[in-house]
Amino acid sequence: MTTLTTSPPSALRGEQQPRLSSVPPFGDSAGDDAINLAAKAGLFLDEWQQLVLRKSLGERPDGKWVTSDVGLVVSRQNGKNAILEARELAGLFLFNERLIIHTAHEMKAARVTFDRIVGLIRDTPSLQKRVKNVAYSKGDEGIELHNGNKLRFMARTGGSGRSFSADTLILDEAYNLPEHVMNALTPTLAARPNPQTWYTSSAVNQLEHPHGLTLARMRRRAVGGSDPRLAYFEWSGDEVEYAADPKGYALNRRSWAISNPGLGIRIPEEFLADQLRRLGPKGFATEHMSVGDWPDEPDSEKTYVVDPAVWGELVDRMSEPVGAVAFGVAGALDRSSACIVAAGRRDDGLFHVEVVEQRKGVAWLVDRMSELNDRHSPCAVVVDPGGPLGSLIVPLEQAGVNVEKITAREYAQACGTFIVAATERTEEMVSGSVPAGGLRHQDDMRLTQALENAPTRPLMGAWVWDEKSATVDISTLVGCTLALHGISVFGDNDGTVTLW
Repeated sequence: MTTLTTSPPSALRGEQQPRLSSVPPFGDSAGDDAINLAAKAGLFLDEWQQLVLRKSLGERPDGKWVTSDVGLVVSRQNGKNAILEARELAGLFLFNERLIIHTAHEMKAARVTFDRIVGLIRDTPSLQKRVKNVAYSKGDEGIELHNGNKLRFMARTGGSGRSFSADTLILDEAYNLPEHVMNALTPTLAARPNPQTWYTSSAVNQLEHPHGLTLARMRRRAVGGSDPRLAYFEWSGDEVEYAADPKGYALNRRSWAISNPGLGIRIPEEFLADQLRRLGPKGFATEHMSVGDWPDEPDSEKTYVVDPAVWGELVDRMSEPVGAVAFGVAGALDRSSACIVAAGRRDDGLFHVEVVEQRKGVAWLVDRMSELNDRHSPCAVVVDPGGPLGSLIVPLEQAGVNVEKITAREYAQACGTFIVAATERTEEMVSGSVPAGGLRHQDDMRLTQALENAPTRPLMGAWVWDEKSATVDISTLVGCTLALHGISVFGDNDGTVTLW
């Protein structure tokens, strides 16, 4: 049943009860077992952290979890990760879960939890003696016990987790959960008898988090209060009250306590006061009060030039070019920002594309491009003379950069090259033995968001990206298209590794 806690606490200390929660009824709970094990390992949980564990680990009479999905939304630095650490320790050492998968949007975030759990185990002899192996290799981080139970850590990609069968799946940083990632990860639970999935995150701001729909859907299930398999906990500011008076709501310190259970425990009041001055009411409400801007269900009629699921299959965060590289230079229509995008060939022959840099304004670009030109001797630096940065061609050439000025017809051909590289499917690709497409990218949100929102317009019997009609800045996509044209037309592959 959904409950709202609207009364502020009497003292400026973090409220231990969530403002919004939805928990189905249960009898016994394994939460205390998890809490006690964590304490044994030196991890002592706050009242609110213990509450989440007790209510999320409720059991049915047959011993299975009441809840298959657990959602937790709370601002950063409150102690969310400690809950995950306690849950993973319990799954590994108490619940006999054969495989626990912990994922985050980026590996560096997952690595933080990995390092902390390794430390907790190492400092607890009764746990350490049950460990068979700890893998530290990049991309293969994990813990294996002598009985075969495993805890794996990985960054989320379109293919991550496909070959595993997990008992517990942790989706940290759930504000960034693309559809294709969910399609790859959730089938890992199908063959397990008692699976549970955890979604943990700060609130979604749809302008900054284009892949927040999955978490928003869960939240709507919680607000509806009728999902018998969902436990949901949210410490947040009230969006309605904030919208009525953003400045006044952000300044009200009692509202800080409602949205920060760790206030007065690990978050000093003075820190939040400083952050309010630094960020202003809007930034403060987003970052420290979890006031969300939650996306609605998308228009079912929306079409994409490249299906997001297909684009997701092309993610390879370890991708890098070898040999010649080309750069594409592009900018926002109002010249409020500019970007440099690189393209090259990988050692397997596929294209590699990467946003090297994007900054506000355009004055920085000539010096930076000159530096990259001297360092990497690109086969091409491609600029559209009719685009927003056409005026930089002469300064770039004066700085020693040999600029390839693309024509309108060549630009249309370049857009075609991009689409073919992103969507073509060989016989092996259709069979599922390798991902689709002839290019790979590193899942840069700036490029992905541009592609998901990029309109097109006809040109010379073909089409090009329509920057004027776009509702977001798509300059990274334009730069990618220019760079890909450069490597396609002027590139070669001499096997030399090139990194920025």
